[in-house]
Amino acid sequence: MLVFCGIPLFFLELSFGQFASLGCLGVWKISPMFKGVGYGMMVVSTYIGIYYNVVICIAFYYFFMSMTNLLPWTYCDNPWNTPKCSGVVSSSTQLNTSLANATTSLVAGVSEVVNRTKRTSPSEEYWKHYVLNISDDIGNFGEVRLPILGCLAVSWVVVFLCLIRGVKSSGKVVYFTATFPYLVLTILFIRGITLDGAINGIKYYLTPQWQKVLDAKVWGDAASQIFYSLGCAWGGLITMASYNKFHNNCFRDSIIISITNCATSVYAGFVIFSILGFMAHHLNVPVSEVADHGPGLAFVAYPEALTLLPISPLWSLLFFFMLILLGLGTQFCLLETLVTAIVDEIGTDWIMRNKTIITLGVAVVGFLLGVPLTTRAGIYWLLLMDNYAASFSLVIISCIMCICIMYIYGHTNYFKDVEMMLGFPPPLFFKVCWRFISPVIISFILIFTVIQYKPITYNKYVYPGWSLAIGFAMAMSSVVCIPIYALYKISSSPGATFRERLRNACRSDPTWGPALQEHRIGRYAPSASEDAVEERPLKEKEEQKEELKEEGKEKEKKEEISLTIQGSNGSTNTHNNPNPSA
Repeated sequence: MLVFCGIPLFFLELSFGQFASLGCLGVWKISPMFKGVGYGMMVVSTYIGIYYNVVICIAFYYFFMSMTNLLPWTYCDNPWNTPKCSGVVSSSTQLNTSLANATTSLVAGVSEVVNRTKRTSPSEEYWKHYVLNISDDIGNFGEVRLPILGCLAVSWVVVFLCLIRGVKSSGKVVYFTATFPYLVLTILFIRGITLDGAINGIKYYLTPQWQKVLDAKVWGDAASQIFYSLGCAWGGLITMASYNKFHNNCFRDSIIISITNCATSVYAGFVIFSILGFMAHHLNVPVSEVADHGPGLAFVAYPEALTLLPISPLWSLLFFFMLILLGLGTQFCLLETLVTAIVDEIGTDWIMRNKTIITLGVAVVGFLLGVPLTTRAGIYWLLLMDNYAASFSLVIISCIMCICIMYIYGHTNYFKDVEMMLGFPPPLFFKVCWRFISPVIISFILIFTVIQYKPITYNKYVYPGWSLAIGFAMAMSSVVCIPIYALYKISSSPGATFRERLRNACRSDPTWGPALQEHRIGRYAPSASEDAVEERPLKEKEEQKEELKEEGKEKEKKEEISLTIQGSNGSTNTHNNPNPSA
């Protein structure tokens, strides 16, 4: 999925945004009828931005709760624990005793744990009964969990402050949020592989189950992982690439980032499963019984394993600090995507000058929409959004984007655009993937995922039909933007017949192309573009007037360019004009 879909689509989105220097809505000047794809990307980013910050806020909560000499999910003698609770650390064990002593004190309790069909760990009960105080049904919201709500406010404030000056401020912050987790991962990895049983966890992690290859869900999950991990179809790649210099080598960037990204995921797997192997060794059970998925891995299985380590609060602080930084990096991108799309679309002088107010507005709305996820039923809604709001809709959006650029705009035109920007055409492999392989693979995965569809569950809780209907509505809300906007654009386009309207709706906008005049060369040169878009007959005098006007504008722009300073994103900034337009 990485080779045939991830990297090609990553490069496609980077080159797309960089060429036009526009966000996920503005770039659809390439074929205005498909602007609904941009709106679909915005809807997906909105859904993810709402629930993703709730995950970050829970990481904040665990981070704050780790600031103690004893992690609160270590023992079973707390008010929220039930008689079914069975800890891996006996209550008589002191935190600073050696691992050998800890192992000895556990021997008596291990047989009891093994005999249980499914033990309830203190970390699981802490998660369910204390942090979430989870209700029995998705419709039973209950009260808002105030500590989680407070952490959600902290999370949104941090995101807003880091984006207060747009990519100028977030670009600096990301140097830390993107690099520091590698240090934490390495520390946790070294700690993990030195533990007893770590090798068993790593073997479990690396041993393939070949029979799963025939399961379409595995391929669907692989696609979701790649799309989610790389950020394809969110609109964020297009938005961030729009700030690049026009001639930046985004081909090199896409290869390095895609491979590094997936290598990091594999590396993180070693960190997680070495600790889980150690925990399985202590409990004398298979690794599969201590492994979990979704929120359970980050907030139940791993935190419980950390209680077995000496100085466990330190490791817990490091782990959750790493989760916070990783989450914030993604959240910056999501929020900047929405803000850039709004600013590009409205485009008034007031909006340009007051982008910070728009950022604040988006953050406040995101916080308010996240409040229901901090209730007792919040985890059910969070998983519903995670499974439906941004799953198969991502692959549909990517597939339609490929079709639009390759077949509506024309692959020859796009390859020439990339060559004009980079100085060389896309390699043959990418040409073939963009035109044939990626759309076909995505289509097959989509079909088989629908055929093998199973309703989601959370532990033993089965979601009711009405909640699944809401999930499908969220999934379709991003996809339905595409046909709705296409119909609107066709109906509002000039033309006597439907075919003429359709042709005009698909035709590139006259302003499509590089944002800066100095980069508009070849077929984007002013005289060439006028000849290309001119369809109605004009009198010779009117043509001469237009040419004179264009020459005058060109001279003015050249004079302006000579007085400007090249910006880091390929746009220009003057000292006199505080808000120049590209």
